Amino acid sequence: MFCSCLTGSKPNWTFKGCETILIGNDIKCKCSHLTFFAVLLTPINETISSYDLNTLTIITQVGCGLSIFFLGIVLFMYFLIRKTQASTATQILIHLICALFLLNLTFLINHFVANLHSHVGCQVMAALMHYSMLATFSWFAAQGFHLCLQLYKGGHVTIRRYVLKLSVISWTLPIIMVITVGSLSKYGEQTIYADNPQNNVAMCWITDNNIHYIVNIGYYSLVFLFTFTTVIITLSWLFCLKRTKAANPQGNRSGISIVIVMGLCFQLGVTWGFAFFAYGSFRIPATYIFTILNSFQGFFLFIYYYKTTRVDPNSANAKGKGNSESISTLKTGLESVVNPYQSFEKDKGM
Repeated sequence: MFCSCLTGSKPNWTFKGCETILIGNDIKCKCSHLTFFAVLLTPINETISSYDLNTLTIITQVGCGLSIFFLGIVLFMYFLIRKTQASTATQILIHLICALFLLNLTFLINHFVANLHSHVGCQVMAALMHYSMLATFSWFAAQGFHLCLQLYKGGHVTIRRYVLKLSVISWTLPIIMVITVGSLSKYGEQTIYADNPQNNVAMCWITDNNIHYIVNIGYYSLVFLFTFTTVIITLSWLFCLKRTKAANPQGNRSGISIVIVMGLCFQLGVTWGFAFFAYGSFRIPATYIFTILNSFQGFFLFIYYYKTTRVDPNSANAKGKGNSESISTLKTGLESVVNPYQSFEKDKGM
């Protein structure tokens, strides 16, 4: 007796990646192929159609693969070929990129570990992926805190060893939560159920729905409330400042505004909030949007990093203005936005 894996609309009978479990007179098939990215924040043990499972898996494979590749390029550019001292905003962004790189990598190799059918190995894999996800959430919050502090301080953050303190908090807090969950023995093999039992998928993840709600969804809810509020405050501040200045006849305000919103949302992890809509009739559409945006998030951050870390050689303030890069998080992914803090200081001096 062997199980089948879905290939298109027809079952492909194969042993590969699947396991036949005999429980009395019942036969249960469990496969360990890669699942979809939205499972990280969606409720455990919910059933999904085989078609949607297959489609979301393909999107996840492409998105996570591209994200790992381009995030790796960002890290290479930052550590090996950068010529100047990185700004505080760039350093914080690099920490976020490291966490996101680890999350995408552990997600892609999760099903290989599940194939080993090792209880201890699966626990370690689940803990590592869980840690990288919580660290990513923590750096979303750190990005939001940095933006708020810049707004409050007028772009000049003078806290001693500022980035080091953020790093200790953002990398240590997830360790505490992972150790707590691990001590409760809540990591192990988790099954993603399809409408056809022959297409059920196994992965290494949290096995308790209550822990999933409290630790994952609860923690991200707090982060989301903070970062979403930060987006609203930041955009309101920028648009109010723009209205007080003379309009640039050559500028495309609507285009800039759209890209600013997208850049902030990806940096602060607001796009993960689509998981809150993955219920009822909105479940499948929200799951697709969540999977597309967040599995490709690393690729979008690569575009943002590449565009915002370039220094404009025609800018009169390109040299000797270390603080001019401190607002790089408010630049667009396609074109640069004038430093609002610098403009604010000029307006005050008039």
